[in-house]
Amino acid sequence: MRSRTLTLLAATVSTGLVLTACGANSSDSGGTGSNSASSSAPAAGGGASGKVGVILPETATSARWEAFDKPMLTAALTAQGFEVDVQNAQGDNQKFSTLADGFISSGVKVLVIAPGDPAVGAAVEAKAKTAGIPVIDYDRPSLGGSADYYVSFDNEKVGQLQGQAMADALKSKPGAGFVQIEGAPTDNNATLFTKGQDSVLDPLVASNTLKRIQKQPINDWDNQLGGTTFEQIFTANGGKVDGVVAANDGLAGAVITILKKNGLNGKVPVTGQDATADGLMAVMRGEQYMTVFKPIKEEAESTAKLAAALAKGDTAGADAIATAKLHDPKNNRDIKSVLLTPQTILEKDVKTVVTQGYVKAAEICGGDLAAKCSTLGIS
Repeated sequence: MRSRTLTLLAATVSTGLVLTACGANSSDSGGTGSNSASSSAPAAGGGASGKVGVILPETATSARWEAFDKPMLTAALTAQGFEVDVQNAQGDNQKFSTLADGFISSGVKVLVIAPGDPAVGAAVEAKAKTAGIPVIDYDRPSLGGSADYYVSFDNEKVGQLQGQAMADALKSKPGAGFVQIEGAPTDNNATLFTKGQDSVLDPLVASNTLKRIQKQPINDWDNQLGGTTFEQIFTANGGKVDGVVAANDGLAGAVITILKKNGLNGKVPVTGQDATADGLMAVMRGEQYMTVFKPIKEEAESTAKLAAALAKGDTAGADAIATAKLHDPKNNRDIKSVLLTPQTILEKDVKTVVTQGYVKAAEICGGDLAAKCSTLGIS
């Protein structure tokens, strides 16, 4: 369940809007850290004190968690004065629960969790509540849970950006057929991505401007399954597809592999999300039409500021930071939230991601892309 604008703008979101996020600035081909994925840092002067426990979900489908979230959360929380311990559950729900039990029993000041399974997150939150430990849902919500706050992105907007990009890419081909390869059906982020995409694409389908060939969620955001599923849809449709809305860069890469096998890479626009190194390279090669960039540093810093306020019992201060709301339909409550603004990245925008320091030029400018990077002013 994964899911990831360096202008770093906080979104103003209306009450009752259901929002969340997934994916982000990484190589979706696999993890980058050890299985323990732990990180500790000594306290530094930011006004807060004590220990914050952070549990990230996995590395199998997106390396964002180790490459970006872990160091950025560590730095942001340390700057607030906390001792920080970041762990990764590696997609194991039992490990996630065990890590949480350890943090709770050790009496952390604040618990920050990005649950792979919302039900597991909700169970953790119930234990933390009993122990009097505030919880921040990070990047994805534990629907049905009791988290005090939620920090993420406007994920319906992410989907809208993807849907609009597909509409733009196919505007010269009336009646063009597209496929939607979505994220995990159990991930609220994926639900919102799809909702955003459909808000743009449904009217075009209704007017016969475009044709939806098929929409298919992919369990666990499994890239290999995404590729296999797309190939089956592609074959069943007689080897014809004009565009693919892929929910993140990992799934986009899997789709591109199938298109390449059929000589269609670069000819069929594919969307993505997370502005990963692989995704950005695919955009520069013309094999991926766009990706969506999300400011993980801002997400981490907002989380750290919330944690500092909560550790000091400053609810008013926390509320001043979390001015948006996420509606949780499972228990019909609104979670006070920070929801950040995503940004479309086309080929001409790739430099933005590098300039802001999320991806190094050396990661994306080697070999066949050296000349392209030079043209785009990336160095």
